[in-house]
Amino acid sequence: MKRIHIKEEVCMACHLCEIYCQLAHSPVNDLIKTFRLKSPPLPRLRIEEKRPISFSLQCRHCDEPDCVYACLTGAIQKDPETGRVTVDEEKCIGCWTCMLACPFGTIRQDMEHARMVKCDMCAGRDIPACVANCPNEALVLADVKTKN
Repeated sequence: MKRIHIKEEVCMACHLCEIYCQLAHSPVNDLIKTFRLKSPPLPRLRIEEKRPISFSLQCRHCDEPDCVYACLTGAIQKDPETGRVTVDEEKCIGCWTCMLACPFGTIRQDMEHARMVKCDMCAGRDIPACVANCPNEALVLADVKTKN
């Protein structure tokens, strides 16, 4: 199973991962038009800056995801094949219990659409947008062993 990892020592907090995440989740495929939308999509990750270290914080797609167990509607599921924790936006009612359950604080509130957003590892793409566009290669997509 592949997951996104951060090399804190080379992250320069440029925020390009956030920008390209927003572009990847935008209904338009244009960087300028994405940010001209009435409500541009929220990035599914965020940069934490605690100088001298900065790093990208996104869903860890846990082996035992607390957010999945906390979801009242079953909108959050873990794919047994890929290990990705995904959200069915049609089922999400914006109750935020998943946010309370996540020990890493990686789930965000999309108040405009009354739902939660989290990293989906850019489903449908070989390499997530944040990884593909990190200029310093601080984000990497790597295989990890899981507990079974």
